[in-house]
Amino acid sequence: MSKSKTIYFCQNCGNQSPKWVGKCPVCNEWNTYAEELIDKNEEKLKEKRGYAVKKNEVARPVPILEVHELEAARLDTLDSELNRVLGGGIVPGSLILIGGEPGIGKSTLMLQLALQLKNKKVLYVTGEESDRQIKLRADRIGIQNPGCYLLNETNTQQIFKQAEELAPDIIVVDSIQTLHSVYVESPPGSVSQVRECTAELQRFAKESNIPVFLIGHITKDGSIAGPKVLEHIVDTVLQFEGDRNYTYRILRTIKNRFGSTSEIGIYEMLGDGLRAVINPSEILLTQRDENLSGIAIGSLLEGMRPFLIETQALVTPAFYGTPQRSATGFDVRRMNMLLAVLEKRAGFRFGTKDVFLNIAGGLRVEDPAIDLAVVAALVSSYNDIAVSSKIAFAAEVGLSGEVRAVNRVDQRISEADKLGFHKIFISKFNQKIDLKKYNIEVVAISKVQQLVAELFG
Repeated sequence: MSKSKTIYFCQNCGNQSPKWVGKCPVCNEWNTYAEELIDKNEEKLKEKRGYAVKKNEVARPVPILEVHELEAARLDTLDSELNRVLGGGIVPGSLILIGGEPGIGKSTLMLQLALQLKNKKVLYVTGEESDRQIKLRADRIGIQNPGCYLLNETNTQQIFKQAEELAPDIIVVDSIQTLHSVYVESPPGSVSQVRECTAELQRFAKESNIPVFLIGHITKDGSIAGPKVLEHIVDTVLQFEGDRNYTYRILRTIKNRFGSTSEIGIYEMLGDGLRAVINPSEILLTQRDENLSGIAIGSLLEGMRPFLIETQALVTPAFYGTPQRSATGFDVRRMNMLLAVLEKRAGFRFGTKDVFLNIAGGLRVEDPAIDLAVVAALVSSYNDIAVSSKIAFAAEVGLSGEVRAVNRVDQRISEADKLGFHKIFISKFNQKIDLKKYNIEVVAISKVQQLVAELFG
């Protein structure tokens, strides 16, 4: 009988301790240590897991010039947005982790991927739902694929056995927190189980050259549940995010060993599944019959992708005592800073006004280039004068009221030009750009006062 001992693992960061402690010394979280059993006989454990313990074979250093590069063709997912965030497709033998809040659409995205690949054999492993539940979702998506196989199993060894017999092109695991390995005595979802199951799947993916998608839950603070070592094991980490009250979802790359981490994919949740949004600017801009005050269009850059978004502001007299300050999709502290700049540099009196700010579409904006659009929307609502829906803004605003330059302004101008805007305001301090290739009028300003004079006289 193999020897075993008790050890305590932090459920937040994966740090281990021989005894229970109230506060983790690594991540400083309280009451996160849980007791787990581990096997001390490491050599037997390696033999059980299928390791080849060969004492005569020793790894030797190899000159980098003698290492042959294998250029493996990526697998096309038939989804333009997923291909974008993966860097051009799925790399054979890669391990991809997708995290997101419950109900955001992770399982729908992966099932849709499995059903779309009609020329590939896909094994969809589910530990949370029955085969009938998966079939109901597949019927709702409305895509038939005889090459999609369902496996209701949580034992990793059984999954590997079925995968060897089926020989699929892609494996999807929903979810990693439900799997368990017979070589770890902890319950499913614990730090030891999640780490061991992920390591086994990684070895299987590398040896078989079959890409594996893992669906992972997230914690209350938005990070993927399990130890941080989980994110280091996998090749790619994708975050699926969005507000469940809105239909739009963003697939963001957190880590990618085979591509850029600056790309995002945008989807729209419909009754029959997720629809890839090829041109998000046309979706996020409200179609209006007439110009309304308090609305300005800002040029946003998410990763490497530019698109235009509607900024809405409402400024009203404060009849109930202390003025209210509220922002949805925008940092309320930055909004207060922009209000202070307008008071100090442009002479507006927001001290007795209620101010409400909203970013249309339910998106969360962090690009500082949206500042100028926020200022235009605030002043428009303050004066109750509409800003033309054919004017866009792309610049940052500083504390002294200066309009600061932003990066990749040529892409922002090109996006506004493509969508038929007549004018765009940018910073005077942006590098020289060739305006002859654009049909849009580019107005370069250096102060907030210039913006107010240009728009409102």
